Amino acid sequence: MQTTRRTILKGAALSPLAIALSRYEVGAQDTIRVGSKDFPESIIIGEIYALLLENAGLSVERKLNLGGTVVAQAALLSGDLDLYPEYTGTGLLVVLGESLADVPGLGGTPVAGDASPVAVDPSVAVYDYVKQRYKDEYDLIWLDQTPMNDTQALAVTRDFAEEHGLTTISDLVALASSVDLVFSAPVDFEEREDGLKGLRATYGEFDASVNGVAPGIKYQALVDGDANVVLAFSTDAEIGFNDLIVLEDDLALWPPYHVAPVVRQDTLDANPGLADALNAVAQLITTEVQIGLNGQVVGPDQMSPEDVARAFLQEQGLIPA
Repeated sequence: MQTTRRTILKGAALSPLAIALSRYEVGAQDTIRVGSKDFPESIIIGEIYALLLENAGLSVERKLNLGGTVVAQAALLSGDLDLYPEYTGTGLLVVLGESLADVPGLGGTPVAGDASPVAVDPSVAVYDYVKQRYKDEYDLIWLDQTPMNDTQALAVTRDFAEEHGLTTISDLVALASSVDLVFSAPVDFEEREDGLKGLRATYGEFDASVNGVAPGIKYQALVDGDANVVLAFSTDAEIGFNDLIVLEDDLALWPPYHVAPVVRQDTLDANPGLADALNAVAQLITTEVQIGLNGQVVGPDQMSPEDVARAFLQEQGLIPA
């Protein structure tokens, strides 16, 4: 087997997790541990999962607002979590350390058993590929994905875009030779394959720095002038609240980012009704719906993620009022 930088990095990153996984004793569960990452959308969806499982008669322990991808994935592998909401694009780029070019049917890779070009829906292709790779690599199961696509994006203030004539990420990269670019983003953005590192690989080398703020205050840093670019997501309510301009990803760095529950196989085996309970909500979470849910948490009314999740599920008839 040829050793590459990717295989070295993956081996270094995952070997402690594999050790932790081997120490986890699989057995009957009294409580399902539901986690989420540390931003409102993930917490809302984590609450949706927790409420659905409680409605199905399962005992749930919430471990929401844990941290970033690395923390959540490690907790899942070690057995500290049973499930959490993950994004297909993050699973592909960050957890698996791969790219769209690795997905059959995308990036020139042929579909197995067919040497001819095939029109492939990237959303389906990435989901199917990540689902199979997670099963093979980690014995983790992706349940049904939502229509909601919370793809990453870069946004700037309207004044900054108009001052510099920005409409695309290529425009922004060209600007870096004359303007000091500061990205408002979590600290791991600098080294992520779908972050600054990936931007440089796709758009060419350019100078920029990352302020390393918590996700909850990244937009405030932009509005306050402490940064001139913010790492945005297409379902962020703050884009509309702050009249920001989302720059076109004209060289297609980012893959689809559909959300789905990622669950330990032993948890599914011990709880046969779990998958049906969570899959019931999948098709109801569209991009438009999630923008609305996020806005209720981060907007002027400042509702709690649990109250927002509960009201949504009650409106959909999935839990009793």
